[in-house]
Amino acid sequence: MLDRSSPRDSSAVMGGPRQLAASVPIRTAVSGTQIAIPILVVESTGDLALGAALVALALVPGIIVAPLVGALLDGTRRPRALLMAAAAGTAVAYAITAALGPVPVWAVAIALVLSGLLTPFGFGGLSSFVAPPGTDARRAYALDALSYNVSGVAGPALVAVLAPTLGTPAALIAMAVIALASVAAFALLPVQPRAAERAGLLRSMAAGIVALTTRRSLAVVTTSGTLAELGRGIMPIAAIGIALAATGDAALSALIVSGYAVGALIGAALEPLRRQLLTPQATMGVGYALVGLATLAAAFDVHLWWTIALVGLSGLFSAAPTAAMLLLRRTESPDHVVAQVFTVGAALRTAAAAAGTAIAGALAGVEPLLLLLAGSGAVWLVSAAVLLAYPRRR
Repeated sequence: MLDRSSPRDSSAVMGGPRQLAASVPIRTAVSGTQIAIPILVVESTGDLALGAALVALALVPGIIVAPLVGALLDGTRRPRALLMAAAAGTAVAYAITAALGPVPVWAVAIALVLSGLLTPFGFGGLSSFVAPPGTDARRAYALDALSYNVSGVAGPALVAVLAPTLGTPAALIAMAVIALASVAAFALLPVQPRAAERAGLLRSMAAGIVALTTRRSLAVVTTSGTLAELGRGIMPIAAIGIALAATGDAALSALIVSGYAVGALIGAALEPLRRQLLTPQATMGVGYALVGLATLAAAFDVHLWWTIALVGLSGLFSAAPTAAMLLLRRTESPDHVVAQVFTVGAALRTAAAAAGTAIAGALAGVEPLLLLLAGSGAVWLVSAAVLLAYPRRR
């Protein structure tokens, strides 16, 4: 477990600029590609269902292999080499995808499955290394939360600019080049291997699952973070219904979703500068509660701009609990399963977001303001309430 009493060693810290230079490109490429794939498929084949299926092929493998990726990173003596290889493989997969048309669909599907298998390295896997013992873990995970928010906004934004101007294949090539930038940045990072006894992969994976399910602090944090992502997954579908009800134009739903993203980005940028007034678990609980309350307030049918402003406020409130969640994953994890805790936690949140979107889609016929968006807020409040079960320290 991370030593909270160790002095800060600036030489061991994954420095802020280097940390962001390594993490933002690979995450930007992944988030941008998930937007570009269906656009490219529709342009090439006219089949939207095929586009959705290819996005799923790029997403689902990462959820499945997360424990294996975590075990590999926890047990290897060269974690940086694995991170670099994963980023390079992702870049190759996106370059192949950009050639859809000359390259048959089955080959693109294989490439996207490969990229999905590699995704956990640059997300939860990389997060598990940003705060080695003796460093300022709170700042490191505040920066990591900022990285997720920057990439979540930058990837789709770049595709939105490049696809109409240079073409969608060029946008995907750009995502491949951006992923390669992480390969170069990883080479400059002091990624430290775990100072723990090496064990077989199956034994290591079993140890990670045991830690996540039997260590109460980790179980509570994981459950709360997963539920929060379920609530967030409801929002894009609710936004479409809200925009249609208010203006008749579904495209305006992008303003609502962008409001949340911009709010989260501003909050994440300010988080490293914020004074720590509460414990991390209290920060999670209070932050998720504020997100839920702001989302519930946005569900009142006042005006579209009211909804956009309050959804943006909820995004602002989400930054601190996200950073606190990442910090708690590290401080509460046994050293030999840290990467597994991060990769499995990230996979569960990805699956929960997809489930939230699916649930909202199934309920799309109901009143979006009072039910869908309010339901999203209620789920955030439940995720905050789960933190009440966090064990008290002696």
